[in-house]
Amino acid sequence: MSSDHLVIFDTTLRDGEQSPGASMTRDEKVRIARQLEKMRVDVIEAGFAAASNGDFESVRAVAEAVKDSVVCSLARANENDIRRAGEAIRPARAGRIHTFIATSPIHMEKKLRMSPEQVLEQAVKAIGWAREFTDNVEFSAEDAGRSEVDYLCRIFEQVIKAGATTINVPDTVGYNMPDQFASLIRTLIERVPNSDQVVWSVHCHNDLGLAVANSLAAVNAGARQVECTVNGLGERAGNASMEEVVMAVRTRKDFFPVSTRIETSQIVPASKLVSQITGYPVQPNKAVVGANAFAHESGIHQDGVLKHRETYEIMRAEDVGWSTNRLTLGKLSGRNALRSRLQELGIVIESEEQLNAAFARFKSLADKKQEIFDEDLQALMSDDTAPPREHYKLVSLRVSSETGEVPSAGITLTVDGSERSGEAPGSGPVDATFKAIEAIVGSQAQLLLYSVNAITGGTDAQGEVTVRLSKGDRIVNGQGADTDIIVASAKAYVNAVNRLFSGVERVDPQDGTV
Repeated sequence: MSSDHLVIFDTTLRDGEQSPGASMTRDEKVRIARQLEKMRVDVIEAGFAAASNGDFESVRAVAEAVKDSVVCSLARANENDIRRAGEAIRPARAGRIHTFIATSPIHMEKKLRMSPEQVLEQAVKAIGWAREFTDNVEFSAEDAGRSEVDYLCRIFEQVIKAGATTINVPDTVGYNMPDQFASLIRTLIERVPNSDQVVWSVHCHNDLGLAVANSLAAVNAGARQVECTVNGLGERAGNASMEEVVMAVRTRKDFFPVSTRIETSQIVPASKLVSQITGYPVQPNKAVVGANAFAHESGIHQDGVLKHRETYEIMRAEDVGWSTNRLTLGKLSGRNALRSRLQELGIVIESEEQLNAAFARFKSLADKKQEIFDEDLQALMSDDTAPPREHYKLVSLRVSSETGEVPSAGITLTVDGSERSGEAPGSGPVDATFKAIEAIVGSQAQLLLYSVNAITGGTDAQGEVTVRLSKGDRIVNGQGADTDIIVASAKAYVNAVNRLFSGVERVDPQDGTV
């Protein structure tokens, strides 16, 4: 691999999924993976195959679907995890196993309850097990940012001898400062005798808002792989934002001695897709992909941009995918036209039945909206990402809201095919709707988040609603979209309740921390 090529390792499907409520179905993961492949991401970390049967199947499905990117599975440094990862990536045209073990004194003593020698021995064994499945093996020293440098040099030297091809240095808790982290990377490359035999990688968390800064500092210190996520998604404060890393390297070619192969025009579509599927909206002032990233309110700024764009814009909006793709389809358009546009958006139609269902939803939406945008189609297809078993389905909704009167809602759901109705008052029409649903389902879940976003502009825009529910140790997101925001809210709540009762098991996300 060229020394000036920066490998982009996307872990949206693994580390990004560790955000509370951001768990994705297998089909949702495949949709995102296809978009990442379209963006020409080098490595896609598809999941943690040993976490559950569902995660194993998701990794395998991504491995089967993706052809142009390396598909990777995370695995703890034990034989069972690694063998599950190896089996999951077996269908991939190019596969990688990413194994890790903690190396900081606090993690070894308090979490692993292992001595440094035992950890080193286990790490070397893990590389051997992984090499039975693939020559592409990555090793991560969890909490490297708080580990002793001498010990890191020892363990890295030994795992390279054992056959590791990528060495990842994570700042697991987002503790490091850019100069400090760059110094660590530089020291490791200089002191590990066989450092020239591997690609050096970094994986930075954003607890102090420094994930991107630390990653870029590491690149200038010699790192040639950055692990990141779309929109900076991830547990706690998130990970390094892929779009920010890529565009910093692209924009400042004078400063960084590397380049990526990323198709940057696919960045905004990827951001919107991940936001829609996970239910995590992108803040308007988010760099690169926020709605205001290329907006100019100040008269001085507007005047400057009109005279010469580079006065206030260091990137072109079009280069990252900020363009309004208007779909000129309407009630008279056919199924083939719809299928073609969906394929262009990376949405694969598996069967005629699925196409017919999507076409029916499209026609219904076309009756309500004059213009249909790509974002509308993405939301329209999100109806296909329901849990495998829909216990509850929305049939009808009636809402009464009048000034000076207590709002009320009446709703009818099918419960395993049988219709049931419920009514409830509330402090507003949405509150009444949720209480009416609860009168039927009785989930007793706690509402953690209610979020509304307009998918496109205009008063006839679809509203996209995200509902986050918590019950016991489970947190789930539900999404719904409709031109009627109350209906969208009902759809989102029912979707979330279905996910609560889907029976999908997940391990503690911390087990997959790197």
